[in-house]
Amino acid sequence: MKQVFFRILISVVFFILFSAVSLSPGFAEDRREKIQVVGSTTVLPLVTRAAEVFAEEKKDAVAITVNSGGSGVGIHSSATGRADIGMASREISNKERERFKNSDLKTIVVGRDAVACVVSSEVYAAGVKALSRKQIRDIYLGKIKNWKDVGGPDREIVVIDKERHRGTRHVFMQYVFGDENARAPGARLVTGSNNEEQSKIAQSDAAIGMLSLAWINEDVVGIAILEGDEAIEPTLENVRANRFPISRNLNFVVAGEPEGIVREFVDFIISPKGQKMVKASGYVPVHPL
Repeated sequence: MKQVFFRILISVVFFILFSAVSLSPGFAEDRREKIQVVGSTTVLPLVTRAAEVFAEEKKDAVAITVNSGGSGVGIHSSATGRADIGMASREISNKERERFKNSDLKTIVVGRDAVACVVSSEVYAAGVKALSRKQIRDIYLGKIKNWKDVGGPDREIVVIDKERHRGTRHVFMQYVFGDENARAPGARLVTGSNNEEQSKIAQSDAAIGMLSLAWINEDVVGIAILEGDEAIEPTLENVRANRFPISRNLNFVVAGEPEGIVREFVDFIISPKGQKMVKASGYVPVHPL
C-alpha cells in the first residue's frame, strides 16, 4: 500500500514539475507570425525602425527579423525563399531576372535616395568641393593619385571601393563608368556596409568613397557633381527634384504578390505613417505623408 502511494506521489510531483516547465516563458511555444527581411544596409535602418513600430501595433503578435548583407544578398534571399522580403538599394539586374525567372520577383518602391561621392572633411576643407564624372573615374582607375591634381592638398588619395554585390556600388559605378560591375584598379580598400565605409573615410584625412546621403556627416562630406558648368549638390531637395544625377529607388523585393502579415508590413511601410519614417531616416518619401 505504501509503495502504491509512493508511486502516485512521485507521479503527481513529476506532472506538476513538467507542467510548470512547459508553461514557463522559456519553453512556451512561440505562436507569433514571422517575417524575415534581409539585404541592403542603406534600407536597413528604416526597416528596423518600422519593424519595431509595426510589432508594437500588433501587440507583439509578429516577430520581424531584419538582417543586412547587401542588395545582392537581399534579392537572392527573396528569390530563393530564404527571406520574405529582400531590401535593395538598386534595381534587379537583367542577369538576376534571368537567373530567378521562376521566382516572379517584384519590386515595391518604399523611398528615394542618392549616392554621394564623399571625401574626408580635411580634403573638402582644403578645396575639393566638386568633381566631374571624368575626374572621379580617373581617380578610381588610378590615373589621378594625388589630391593636388584636382585642386586639393598635396596628399595621396586613399580610394575606397565597396564589395561588388553592394547596391550603392552598382548605382555609383553605373554613373561613373556606365557599367555597374566596373573594376576600380585605383582602390586601396574595399568595404562592405555603409557604416564600415563611413568609418574608414572618417578615420582618414585623404579618402574618397561612395555613400548614401543618410550616412553623410561632418567628418564624411558629400561633394557636388560637375555637369558642364553646373555643380549639383547631393541634397534631398535635388533628389526630390530629380536633379542629382546619382539618385535611386529604395526597394522591397518579393517573390510573387505578398500575402498575409507580409502584405500588412509592406502596406505599413508605404502608408503615411511609414513614409514619415522614410523621411526621418534621411530619405525621400515616395507616397503622401
